[in-house]
Amino acid sequence: MKTMWKGIVYLSAVAIALLAFAGMAAAQASGAAGSSAIGSVQTISGTNISLKTDAGAVVNVSVQDGARVVRIEPGETNLKNATPIQLTDIQTGDRVLARGTPGTDGHTVMANSVVAIKKADVASKQQQDLQDWQRRGVGGLVASVDAAAGTVTLKVASAGGTRTVTVHTSSATKILRYAPDSVKFDDAKPSALDAVTPGDQLLARGTRSADGNEVTADAIVSGAFRNLSGAITSVNASEGVLTVSDIATKKPVTVKITADSQMHKLAPQMATMLGARMKAGAGTVGANGSNTTSGAANSAAPDATAQGASGRGAGRGFGGGGRGGSGSGDLSQIIARSPAVTLADLQKGDEVMIVSTSGMGGGPVSAITLVAGVEPILEASPTASMNLPAWNVGGGDAGGGSE
Repeated sequence: MKTMWKGIVYLSAVAIALLAFAGMAAAQASGAAGSSAIGSVQTISGTNISLKTDAGAVVNVSVQDGARVVRIEPGETNLKNATPIQLTDIQTGDRVLARGTPGTDGHTVMANSVVAIKKADVASKQQQDLQDWQRRGVGGLVASVDAAAGTVTLKVASAGGTRTVTVHTSSATKILRYAPDSVKFDDAKPSALDAVTPGDQLLARGTRSADGNEVTADAIVSGAFRNLSGAITSVNASEGVLTVSDIATKKPVTVKITADSQMHKLAPQMATMLGARMKAGAGTVGANGSNTTSGAANSAAPDATAQGASGRGAGRGFGGGGRGGSGSGDLSQIIARSPAVTLADLQKGDEVMIVSTSGMGGGPVSAITLVAGVEPILEASPTASMNLPAWNVGGGDAGGGSE
């Protein structure tokens, strides 16, 4: 379960650093012409720093004589709390905000101010955030949203089945939402509660009630994700895309494979066993091979049939959704232990099950998890899907909370 949170928190510390830098840049802007650069240190030689921005551009920083060089903690937005350092204290991987005047080449900042966040401090902040999300976080499928009241009802999987958790938000709650075309947390954007809809995945961090059934959230992250199941109709390994004939919609879907996509193939005996269990049982199949009830699984995704048609869920789930049950936690472990495959290993006619981004306007989606070798499972239940929490973007096991 730990790595499920790590996928979310890993980049959040960098995001906090960016917010801190952005706030400082805005505060320092006083109408005078100037230039600034924010990025990670690639190289440093004497008074010259090469920064790589988060957009991938390279900016040269020439630190001027008398420039102020300080260090701040991740998340700090007030330079009054900065600590003076030497330029030689800045190292590769540190985050830097450089301000000054633009160079004549258009790619250089003649810096009279350098603000650094040390790489080690970012790592420490990441670990603190990870522990905080583990300790105070809960995640599940959204059952209902009352934006006026500021509440979200979640269906959270636990060892005893599925339970309901009410998440309370306020004006102080930080709300982020995954971009429809990206599986990266750093692409998540500030959002509002009315953007959350039933069937979404949602993680909330905050103060829990004594019984654990209510959370007063200081932060939530949500996203709409899609399940696809069907046969591959084309593969273009050079362009990193494949087309799948989606069983639920009967339409072709273009799927992009990114560096963050997890791709595995189930062993034939495992797929056959799960298919047999699904055919014999009345509902989903836990990844440890045990039967689980369709009622419990489907209660985590209201109106599962409609969601399958819309791409938010797909009928009966392949595995439940949380730590401690016979669901997606176990399934994630089996998938992680299964052989990894590449796009070049897949062929036309292979059947796959995919958890992906929701996509934009019917366009391509990006694969989060792709599992091949699922022919016995889809033969047993054509509407089967991986009911995996999409929070395992970035790797690791899935889970429903930190219980």
